[in-house]
Amino acid sequence: MIALTLKQIATIVGGKTVGDSAQIITATPVFDSREAVKGSLFLALVGENSDGHDYIEDAKLHGATGFMSTREAIGNGVVVADVLIAVRALAAYVRKQLPNLTVIAITGSSGKTTTKDLLASILSNRAECVWTKASFNNELGAPITLLGCTQETKYCILEVGARHQGDIAALSEMARPDIGVVLRVGTAHLGEFGSVEKIAQTKSELIQALAPDAIAVLGTYDPYTKAMSAHHLGRVIFFGQDSHDDVRAADVEMREARAHFDLVTPAGRDAVGMRLIGAHQISNALAAAAVCTALEIPIEIIASGLSTADLSSKWRMQINDVEELLIINDSYNANPESMKAALDSLALFAQERGGASWAFLGQMHELGSESNALHASVATHAHELGIDHLVSIGTRAFAEGIPAQSSTTLNYCEDIKQALSLVTHCAPGDVILVKASRSERFETLSQGIEDLWREKQGEDKK
Repeated sequence: MIALTLKQIATIVGGKTVGDSAQIITATPVFDSREAVKGSLFLALVGENSDGHDYIEDAKLHGATGFMSTREAIGNGVVVADVLIAVRALAAYVRKQLPNLTVIAITGSSGKTTTKDLLASILSNRAECVWTKASFNNELGAPITLLGCTQETKYCILEVGARHQGDIAALSEMARPDIGVVLRVGTAHLGEFGSVEKIAQTKSELIQALAPDAIAVLGTYDPYTKAMSAHHLGRVIFFGQDSHDDVRAADVEMREARAHFDLVTPAGRDAVGMRLIGAHQISNALAAAAVCTALEIPIEIIASGLSTADLSSKWRMQINDVEELLIINDSYNANPESMKAALDSLALFAQERGGASWAFLGQMHELGSESNALHASVATHAHELGIDHLVSIGTRAFAEGIPAQSSTTLNYCEDIKQALSLVTHCAPGDVILVKASRSERFETLSQGIEDLWREKQGEDKK
């Protein structure tokens, strides 16, 4: 963060100081007292289960130079009416002080985190780059990420998410992105917004907020995203699978469930061999390539960067080969599109290894009235792919998608503990996919499968 005194911060956000107002903040603000360091500002947020004011002393013990709160406390700080609003105002101010900073904002129903990771892998090798941690893309995560920038930062990559209409518009006004990226419009958060059309309207807020000299990067995988070009008067770069797209993939091959293709841009053509799992990663790679094209990065640098990039965010298509049992841990989150893409990868791995395919699937949240139908569509996709076993955990909504004469065996389990009992039926060479919405905490299922399999193999060797 650029250096600011508590007095300056209070003036910027419309608050008042307590203690020594001359204290200088130089580090990125934190809301976890354990992450406080010398020079940082501790944000005393009030949540449903905790009150940040109770941790101000702990933050000071960890080195925090000051705090921001909604009520006075002992120490050096700034008191405001609303910490979230104040942090966004502070981030907007810092953005204006960094005219040489290039801000890239990414939104979409799926693929934001992977696209951000790919882009960060390429850009961080060229200049100082700040990017969103994990998928910290909300009204708190975006401003905190932006506040991590200094005069030396060249690129800032923001994931921009939304729970309500207007959320992306507010974050865009704060960040003033130079490049706005919309990946695709899907059914994630359908329950929150009510229709795909409203989801599209919300995502389009990013493009509507762009200045005329900014660049819009749009996927062509759905009609809604492509149509957003009408909201921008400046340059638009399209990426996708159409031969007319500015950035596209040609001659695609899947090897060990990893995409190999020729990257085609206005600058030419170069080969890419991805380390990431799944054909769905092609669209994420093309989005990152389109941004790099907008930044005039040579195509050979883009292709090399995509070929060497690994995911920095955990629990996304992580491959664990455990004594001849392949476990695909994709437990971070789920929506119908990402579920189907993960099943595609499962089928490819099972075909290559010759073993049975197991899909351990849990509930997808925030799908509203279409939830049962969308769960059923995932199960139908599993049936069409010839997945051997679909293990439905904690929900029966997948059942309607499996025809009576299907070769896919449907197993229903009440909870993770019951699902783990099926590990005894697995055999060497089998492939297991673990996937559900984040709140289901399926990373514990993935670890449990691994532990039980190791134990089973150990007993078999005795």
